[in-house]
Amino acid sequence: MVDNDPLYRMRHALLGLALALGLSVPLAALLGSALTGLFVDSYGWRVGIYSLLLVYVIAGAVMLFIKVAQFETRRLTLSRLLMWLASLWCWPLLLLRRGGASAADDQNG
Repeated sequence: MVDNDPLYRMRHALLGLALALGLSVPLAALLGSALTGLFVDSYGWRVGIYSLLLVYVIAGAVMLFIKVAQFETRRLTLSRLLMWLASLWCWPLLLLRRGGASAADDQNG
């Protein structure tokens, strides 16, 4: 019964994604603070940059869940968690890589 549940099959991906998203919140705060410290040290700018970074990471979490999570079946380890964290911050590269592969397939096929 449990083996037929799609959420149960994606439990490792859900846990990795949730933990990576949780780690990304303070990381976005630190990055937002550092970026505003370099350019304009204003609370309003800090909040704006932090908010944009959070939206960016949440969009990455949604995209990763839709595109990748269903295929992730390996147990969650520290290295897998770090991969999920890096993927949350670099998710546009996954889209570019995917788009480049399909464009090459269209030209060849």
